[in-house]
Amino acid sequence: MVERVDRAPVGTFYAPGIWRDEVELDEAAAHHATVKRLAVGDVVRLSSGDGRRAWGEIAAIEKRRLAIAVHMASVESVPASPPVDLWAPVADRERTLMLAEKSVELGVTSWTSVSYRRSRSVTQRGEGDAFQEKIRLRQISALEQCASAWLPDLRPQTSLEKALSSAAAAPSGSRLLLDADGESLSAMVGQLNVPIRIALGPEGGLEEAERAQFIRTGWRAVSLGSNVLRFETAGIAALAIVRSHFG
Repeated sequence: MVERVDRAPVGTFYAPGIWRDEVELDEAAAHHATVKRLAVGDVVRLSSGDGRRAWGEIAAIEKRRLAIAVHMASVESVPASPPVDLWAPVADRERTLMLAEKSVELGVTSWTSVSYRRSRSVTQRGEGDAFQEKIRLRQISALEQCASAWLPDLRPQTSLEKALSSAAAAPSGSRLLLDADGESLSAMVGQLNVPIRIALGPEGGLEEAERAQFIRTGWRAVSLGSNVLRFETAGIAALAIVRSHFG
């Protein structure tokens, strides 16, 4: 067991589950450590993804195994940020993965992939269980990069109708639909209440009937400015604005 930590960590590793004096991580973590040229004795940080962080030292690096000796006295519980949920459209794979990464850096609480009518016209769209796993891996990578203690809740891909029905049954808070014709998000962000939900339309935009569904069920149309933004840019900008007030 590590008795003290007096050096800055050289990396962060995602380590879910119970922590004891020594934590063993899998082949992917061992590969990551090897690529970063880490060595036995290097100080690292662990993140559970459910609010815990700790420091430790690398005890062993093998081809399929990375062992971390945990400094148990360093274990801290990090309070969760006010809930901010993101509804991301089923859209281009690479741009979706980039948004998944940046959303973790900006402290998103949960992620829901929503399929819209225009989602079906995207040829390289990211959808299905296999792509959900890619989203999760990208989120874990972002958690390690920014040393966050929290991973967002990754919810199953769903249709707009089911997503709206589920939201209607949840605590109301503020429900925001990013829309070029809406009111300025920056101007009214101080009026919002948590939990906050942010919905992004698909590539090519929402169909009018879909927009009407949002408005009819109590969502507020908000704008990020006069320019037409790609969905991933809009998501990053909206999360940054909201988190600046609800850190």
